[in-house]
Amino acid sequence: MIFMTQPFGVESSTRTSAAVAGPSADELLTGEAVALDVRPASFLLRSASGAIDFVLYIGALLVALYVFVTILLSDSGIDPALGQALSLALVVTFLVVAPIVVEVASRGRSLGKLAVGARIVRDDGGAISLRHSVIRGLLGFVEIYMTLGILAFVVSMLNARSKRLGDLLAGTYSQHERVPRPIPFVAQVPPELSVWAQTADVAKLPDRLSRRVVQFLTQADRTTPQTRERLAHELAREAAPFVSPLPNVHPHAFLLGVSAIRRDREYRALMLERERLARVDPILRGLPNAFPDR
Repeated sequence: MIFMTQPFGVESSTRTSAAVAGPSADELLTGEAVALDVRPASFLLRSASGAIDFVLYIGALLVALYVFVTILLSDSGIDPALGQALSLALVVTFLVVAPIVVEVASRGRSLGKLAVGARIVRDDGGAISLRHSVIRGLLGFVEIYMTLGILAFVVSMLNARSKRLGDLLAGTYSQHERVPRPIPFVAQVPPELSVWAQTADVAKLPDRLSRRVVQFLTQADRTTPQTRERLAHELAREAAPFVSPLPNVHPHAFLLGVSAIRRDREYRALMLERERLARVDPILRGLPNAFPDR
């Protein structure tokens, strides 16, 4: 199992053309043409958060209707037409107004989204406004409560970011904000790459690829040999365009060496930046002519 360097040119040109075509569905392109790696909430997470909110709002509505019908309406002798109007007002309040108010007050987070670690944001990644919440709330009454969630279920399945109809019209999506706890891992340059590491040119890997490499290295011991070999070769081919020269070693050792070199170089760069800031800190914080202690 030798780390072959022949297919890397094809892999590099393919990914270069894909990068020119535009960002993927999980990337957000800012006004400065910088692609930010964001994570839309998956279909299962959106379904779970929607189910939690559905149960809460419907439960609160049923309790309010029970109190209104059994206690207030029966004892006060209200006209039946007025009672129906007030019942309809309760339905609108709990199923339309309440979700809008909660979403605006929490800046895109309901109790269901808080439970799964998601937040509703604009397509450009910014915070939603009242207009977005009103559109989502009005359409949510139709696609969630009137159709028991079937319409939202079908539309979300057909969308890359699991958007429901309200998200498509409002220009929003559900962003997954909960970050898993990092697993401590220390990568060392393998002995067979010690000479290569002294002169190797390793560029900064894309954030998503870097996370995948670290995740593979931390979980390699807990995977089957076949899976470990397959993932090592795939990740090595993706990381090869950022490394020169390419060593003729096993892909697992190559990924260990790349991770260790990038970690050490970024650490040294951060320490140099810290030293430079420490040298200019007295100048930045000092006042002219020893003011006010003159």
